[in-house]
Amino acid sequence: MGEIVNLRRAKKQRERQAAEQAAAESRVRHGRTGAAKQAERMAEEQRKAALDGATLDGAGPCDGRAGEGN
Repeated sequence: MGEIVNLRRAKKQRERQAAEQAAAESRVRHGRTGAAKQAERMAEEQRKAALDGATLDGAGPCDGRAGEGN
C-alpha cells in the first residue's frame, strides 16, 4: 500500500520551496556578494584611517582655543 500523505503539509512544503527558490533568484538579481560588502567595508576603514592620520592636533583656528597665544 502507498504512503499516507497529509495534503495540507505537502501543499505548505511546496509553497515554502517555491518561496525559497524565488528568494534565491531575487538575491542573485538584486543582492551584493559577501566579498563586495567586505571590500566596501575595508575601503571605508582605510578612508577613515587616512582621514584620521591627516588631522592636525591643536593647530588652526578651529581647535576651540580662540584668542589664546596669538
